[in-house]
Amino acid sequence: MNEVATAGAHPGEAQTSGLQWRILIGFIAGLVAGLLVYTFAAGDPWVATIVTYVTGPIGQVFLRLLFMLVLPLLFSALVIGIAEMGEIRALRRVGLATLLYTVIVTGLAVVLSLTLVNLLQPGAGVDRDAAQALLEQGGQAAAGIVASADESASGVDAVLGLVPTNVVAAMSQNDILAVMFFALFFGIGILLVQTPRTLTLKDAIEGIFEVAMKLIGIVIQLAPIAIFCFMFNLAAQFGWDLLFKLAAYVGVVLLALGLQMFGVFSALLAFVARRNPITFFRQTREASLMAFSTASSNATLPTALRVADTELKLPPKVARFVLTIGATANQNGTAMFEGVTVLFLAQFFGVDLDLGQQFFVMLVCILAGVGTAGVPAGSLPVIALILGSVGVPPEGIGLILGVDRFLDMCRTTLNVIGDIVAATVISAVAGED
Repeated sequence: MNEVATAGAHPGEAQTSGLQWRILIGFIAGLVAGLLVYTFAAGDPWVATIVTYVTGPIGQVFLRLLFMLVLPLLFSALVIGIAEMGEIRALRRVGLATLLYTVIVTGLAVVLSLTLVNLLQPGAGVDRDAAQALLEQGGQAAAGIVASADESASGVDAVLGLVPTNVVAAMSQNDILAVMFFALFFGIGILLVQTPRTLTLKDAIEGIFEVAMKLIGIVIQLAPIAIFCFMFNLAAQFGWDLLFKLAAYVGVVLLALGLQMFGVFSALLAFVARRNPITFFRQTREASLMAFSTASSNATLPTALRVADTELKLPPKVARFVLTIGATANQNGTAMFEGVTVLFLAQFFGVDLDLGQQFFVMLVCILAGVGTAGVPAGSLPVIALILGSVGVPPEGIGLILGVDRFLDMCRTTLNVIGDIVAATVISAVAGED
């Protein structure tokens, strides 16, 4: 996966591959079982009993474990991501250009993906009664998060709310944007104060990150069972509508990724970097194939560095800095995937998100593009938390995990090529090309 920090042949790679197969089996088995129930036993009392006392609670335990770990994971990932940009002092021009480029291009990517979902409505048109029933069930399961979303401020108060007066209280209330703001601010502080004590503090926060990654890795091993339960519940209630909506969702994700790759990136290459996009994509095809086949940005990093040096002839100091930072902090594909998924599931469950809520989704996706955890399904906790925050049943993530492996390969390709485009553009803008 693009979130999996692997390099070359590694035992963890085989484990991740095995997990993907188990998730796929769980997805298909749950879907088939749910469709059979929908076809032959829809409305039978025993179905409601199984959903209420067996499959429902199992799925909720999985989600609660993710919610338990997501905030420490995001906090530590963002702090370390900012703090490790220590080369900004040595490469001030390149560092600031990288930061500005990342925010602007990731923002464009998320806006593009949200616009497509709003226009094409891939999740609309399902049985509203069944959707509302599952929506209420999910709202109870994530009551704390949904309650905090319902009580959220608007307008000027919402802007002021980004700056927490008490970060511990913000964490307890699942105020994700306030926690992310504090993490970014704290990371900048560590970046500016380079002393032995701050280095020790950075190591401690990195330790929190490693522990959280390990625990998320353990929780994700439960995913196949949870996905079976999610898909059984959804298919038993929505039936064949599920398959058609899932196909529409995959199509919108691929369309968004394609427009970013061949539209936005081509424009940046042609008008900013003054390079021929067709030649660029031909020169970077080795990195594209590596990213698609491994589905790992970090595993593709050595190939990307070599392509930047031998094929594109980029200055080494810029390429190394931008590509290394970009492997974790410039994930356009991941940000777009999260935005499309949240709006698709909101449409599926009949939740109307106003402009303020969609702006909230956009901000979290942009920040998560910097702070997504380097673990299998690292974007999963972020998506679950956003869903709960806007009143969508978090168990809806079960809908997309069966097709996630293929989409992961596609968005990882966009992430890697996006990093190389960033290195190319920044080399030109910073006068290093």
